Amino acid sequence: MSNDIFFTIGIPAYKIKFLKECIDSILSQTYQNFELIIVNDYSPDSIKELIDTYNDERIQYYENERNIGAENVIENWNKCLNYAKGDYFVLMGDDDKMDVNYLEEFILLMEKYPGLDVYHCRSKIIDENSNVLRFSLSNPEYESTYNFIWHCLMSKREQYISDFVYKTSKLKEMNGFYKLPLAWISDYVTAFIASGDKGIAHTYKPVFNYRTSSYNITSTGSIDLKRKAVIGFENWLTEFIKNDDVCYEDKVIYPALLEAIEKASLDYKCQFIRQKIVASGFSGFISCLKHRKQYLIKTSDIFGTLLTGFSNKLLKI
Repeated sequence: MSNDIFFTIGIPAYKIKFLKECIDSILSQTYQNFELIIVNDYSPDSIKELIDTYNDERIQYYENERNIGAENVIENWNKCLNYAKGDYFVLMGDDDKMDVNYLEEFILLMEKYPGLDVYHCRSKIIDENSNVLRFSLSNPEYESTYNFIWHCLMSKREQYISDFVYKTSKLKEMNGFYKLPLAWISDYVTAFIASGDKGIAHTYKPVFNYRTSSYNITSTGSIDLKRKAVIGFENWLTEFIKNDDVCYEDKVIYPALLEAIEKASLDYKCQFIRQKIVASGFSGFISCLKHRKQYLIKTSDIFGTLLTGFSNKLLKI
């Protein structure tokens, strides 16, 4: 196995609760040729004091002069990227962990599928005590970008930002991680863009640990901002599929991809409407009607969602 590949691992840090566990998992890698970039997003926690306990020249620590915030968290992701000197870049959540062979496993994948700009691994979903709850879905070793997108839209893929390794030059060429509010769906769009016409390689080994807790953005965040992010994703996807310069396999997938996009769009709308009504009751219903142009939903979507919910309740009686 080559020792020539130099990695940059970036941590956009705000929460300290699991940060030491995250850093320790990185520093204990079996493959040691990397730098660790930590950017403190003006956190109220004593992050600098924690970093000062380490004596490792690979750690580079920076502090923001103001808090960028959850809505614009992509800016902090891209700050980590801007400092990167590595051949490949990994963005770590400040509450997640790597298995000790994370980097080693990705090098093996790169050696098997050289020349790609994005690689991906399977994940373990862990709780706040680092107990493994389950594994994420297993993917094929290689697939084209169209195939990758189709499977994601069909909910046959499961991914988190830190289970990707990107060619650093590719990420910088595309101006970093794709900006959407709350970074909602940003990991998907960034991976789609980076995969380009080369596709993506996956390893079935679960060497990344994604922590599910009440502290991460997935568990929090504005319903309206998430809807805005979904609209941004759909706009990008509409432009992307206009490209007709694709391989034979992608041309076969194309009709199914169009159908999946239409279905996913409707599902996203219904999910948003349900969340608004569950969260705010009748006022949520009124908000959907009043701001339907802003949310890009129709009156028929709103009443259709209500009728579906009512029918499902009747079936349970």
